[in-house]
Amino acid sequence: MKRRLTFLLVITALIWGTVNYTPVPVQAEAVPVFSDIKGHWAEKTITEMVEKGILDGFSDGTFKPNDPVKVDQFIKMLILSYTDLHRNGSRTWNNLFLQSLSAENQAIIKQDYRYFNFQPNPVGYWAKDFIDIASDLHFLNKNRYSDFQADMNREHVAEIIYYTLQETEFLEDGSFGQKMAQQYGDLMGASEREQRFIAESLVKGIMEGFPNGFFGVGTKVTRAQALVILNRLTDKAKRLAIEVSPENFEKVVPTANNGNKIVVFPDQRMWDAYEALTAVGQLRGANHDLYETTLRFYKDQLEKDAVTKPLAGSPPEYEEAAIWLDPQYNTYGITIRLRDGSLARNQEAIDQFANHLFGYNAISFRELFNEVCTLVQEGKAVIARNKIIGNDQISIHIDEKAKTVIFSIATKR
Repeated sequence: MKRRLTFLLVITALIWGTVNYTPVPVQAEAVPVFSDIKGHWAEKTITEMVEKGILDGFSDGTFKPNDPVKVDQFIKMLILSYTDLHRNGSRTWNNLFLQSLSAENQAIIKQDYRYFNFQPNPVGYWAKDFIDIASDLHFLNKNRYSDFQADMNREHVAEIIYYTLQETEFLEDGSFGQKMAQQYGDLMGASEREQRFIAESLVKGIMEGFPNGFFGVGTKVTRAQALVILNRLTDKAKRLAIEVSPENFEKVVPTANNGNKIVVFPDQRMWDAYEALTAVGQLRGANHDLYETTLRFYKDQLEKDAVTKPLAGSPPEYEEAAIWLDPQYNTYGITIRLRDGSLARNQEAIDQFANHLFGYNAISFRELFNEVCTLVQEGKAVIARNKIIGNDQISIHIDEKAKTVIFSIATKR
């Protein structure tokens, strides 16, 4: 009886102990606390980027935020900024980054760097693979650098930012960026080419000038500054807000993939024409989109999906009609692909835009438009390729094989 009682007590104790057992959580690896970043203006960004493994500190427990960043260090940081760090320490390309690349650049990553582990080379120059990837993706021209271990200056950083944006996003209106850049007193110390890079980095809200009114041409970029710049490049939510002036015909317009772009229109006429596009598009219901300064029309949802979401390896598809504005060259245009029924489906929208653009002369343009489209549909030759309507020069370009007509409209000088 005593043995049985003892056995029951032991079993009870084991059960009670199991029920009340609280597992000890596994402690995550702590992010190092650097002795020289407390109170630094970039302390939060440094901590965030170190957590992501973008840049490390030094063995003495410092980060040296004010030391110049080297070219090879910056390129490595750029590449790592487009990756995701996993719990086991491994890295993979960020999916949004891959989707932002052209098909050509996606193929380069998949074919030429499929086994790249995002680690420095253990043998030879440690940064070779990072530099090669950035060069192959056209983020930089490595032939412009004679020493990758030199300090980076602000023009060099702006150049890499420019070409990276060109491959992953889009470039902003050049005139707006130049206007921003010209506010800085030392801009003329940069070459014309460098001024273009600086302007783009400013208008994107990625770089900024100093309180003294200078951009800092020729100034070295510190490790802390480099992290902040790359954080803004890869995370649009971190970018500086850029104000536009409607009085100067500056407007923020939507781009594909839920983005925005600043456009500077040359005059009131084109500013109003853009507003007209937003109304004209509604005439085709959901079978349209308006990105940047181009309004595109689709036959139906199937065609829209084929154009905007093409399948890999499939031949390119095109919208059946488009009305576009070119602010840089102060030119308007209408493109129509004369497929089955496309003229009838888009006639009302094109007529309404013509009414807005030409006013009293709209009848003359509509007659010209219908005459040319009818001749092209019937396979007949179009003799007059240029015509004056009011104050506008109309140039007609025809692809007879594709039955596509482009009407280019520019104000006479």
